[in-house]
Amino acid sequence: MAYFFQEPSHTFSEYLLVPGYSSEHCIPANVSLKTPVVRFKKGEECPLTMNVPMVSAVMQAVSGEQMGIALAKEGGIAFIYVSQSIESQAAMVRRVKNYKAGFVISDSNLRVTDTLADVLALKQRTGHSTMAVTDDGTGTGKLLGLVTSRDYRVSRMDPDAKVADFMTPVEKIISAPEGTSLKTANDIIWDHKLNALPIISEDGHLVSFVFRKDYDSHKGNPLELLDGQKRYVVGAGINTRDYEERVPALVEAGVDVLVMDSSEGYSYWQKHCLEWIRAKYGDTVKVGAGNVVDGEGFRFLADAGADFVKIGIGGGSICITRETKGIGRGQA
Repeated sequence: MAYFFQEPSHTFSEYLLVPGYSSEHCIPANVSLKTPVVRFKKGEECPLTMNVPMVSAVMQAVSGEQMGIALAKEGGIAFIYVSQSIESQAAMVRRVKNYKAGFVISDSNLRVTDTLADVLALKQRTGHSTMAVTDDGTGTGKLLGLVTSRDYRVSRMDPDAKVADFMTPVEKIISAPEGTSLKTANDIIWDHKLNALPIISEDGHLVSFVFRKDYDSHKGNPLELLDGQKRYVVGAGINTRDYEERVPALVEAGVDVLVMDSSEGYSYWQKHCLEWIRAKYGDTVKVGAGNVVDGEGFRFLADAGADFVKIGIGGGSICITRETKGIGRGQA
């Protein structure tokens, strides 16, 4: 039931943060913006912390895989939008997780029978210039060679030229065996001035790549947010309808944190969803709930098992939720 608050409402512009004394130690280099994302017990370390307090809205026009990568580079978290098929959303999560993975499974692969035209089309589609040539054209097939931008000249070659004729054959490739540590792999890259190092199994199958650009990227983005496997941290939205299928798919894809995407979170459906996740996964899956606008709604979701609660229903340049839900401007 809707109701009116009798006391006066306030806006942010009515408040002022009064500055205090700034010592010689109060400089930007000494400021940490690390922010806990999920609940944790007093005296314990938060299991998920952002390096900058910035997340993106669970909206199709905002949070796709590109935003997931961009925000993780800066130390924040993007929540991949839920208004798409389960398979499509899980694939987006996988692409973010694989983008900066110390060991990257190849998604740009060729057969020896492919042509230069196929190489150019693949580069256009994936944006990757290092391509594995395998016996079956997959990222885990037997490695036969590599194609990089140094192996061909578009202006001097026939588009029908076969990959087998201009690739760098496996015999001339510097690689490392499966089980090589990330530190050792990076040492090999630097010692041999490589852009990419293939990791090969005992039977000659491609396992993954380690890229020089990932090392350089980390140096250029010291606040980037990584998980325990050196992959970007990414979140995803869920709803209160198909969560029994969507949540397992996102967890299998490697998602780090979930959030319920809803116009108003103080509801039976969000409580039921939280209870299902806790019953199936315990505390291993981190999930937020919301949105709510008062203490009663917050406590309801916190007691139901939410790891964090989104506060505020609103009003933005393209958002009419506040008007649609009938929530007064002074209260949101």
